[in-house]
Amino acid sequence: MLALRMYVEGSSQRSIARILKVSPQSVSNWINAYVAHSASPSQAQSAELDELYTFLKRKKTKSTS
Repeated sequence: MLALRMYVEGSSQRSIARILKVSPQSVSNWINAYVAHSASPSQAQSAELDELYTFLKRKKTKSTS
């Protein structure tokens, strides 16, 4: 639960892994298991799209493809 709270607060999976002294894959597995268990699919898709939009909005250069 600590890893999940840290992730929600904005810490990266890699930094959480360093602090908790576990592998980044373990942190990813915990987050994925929690999402699969507690969130409906529409909520998970919405969060992913929002993160993608935020990334693209902040991107300074345009893709050439």
